[in-house]
Amino acid sequence: MHMPVLAALRTSGEVDVAPAFDDFVRDHQAGLVRYAALLSGSRTQAEDLVQEVLVRIYLRWDSLSHSSGSVLAYVRRAVTNEHLAWRRRWSTRHVHLVDAEALQGASIDPWVGGHDDGLWQQLMQLPAQQRAAVVLRYYEDLTDVEIAVVLNCRQATVRGHVSRGLSALRRASEAKGSASDG
Repeated sequence: MHMPVLAALRTSGEVDVAPAFDDFVRDHQAGLVRYAALLSGSRTQAEDLVQEVLVRIYLRWDSLSHSSGSVLAYVRRAVTNEHLAWRRRWSTRHVHLVDAEALQGASIDPWVGGHDDGLWQQLMQLPAQQRAAVVLRYYEDLTDVEIAVVLNCRQATVRGHVSRGLSALRRASEAKGSASDG
């Protein structure tokens, strides 16, 4: 994915771009899009979320790149916040009923080795914070401390989100298993 907005800013001379930003995008953009896809359920939406965040980050790159914290953690948190804000904005403006058959062909594949469609559907049923915590723990392999930074909450809240998310996934999996047995 190229970034036409950033290219326009760069060529207009309005913003002085640090070359380190280009390196950051090159190194982390694909992972950020995969993370956003797991949050949103849509690769297209994920690309839009990441691009929006990177445009904002770009404008503040000099101050962020010289801060004492992790820029990647900050950007992950910004992607999470943008996703949650998008959901709030979207849910107050749109109510669409979609037939389940219409979604069958609309899959994304953030996993390199393939994925379990049933698990993917169950994951998408989790509340946004629980889904984010589970994805950050088991897909991004972050610690409670790192997840707390991304979600802007306490470590105990992270553990609660992960625990409730895993419980919901287990219940859904067991219900699916007993339904297929009977």
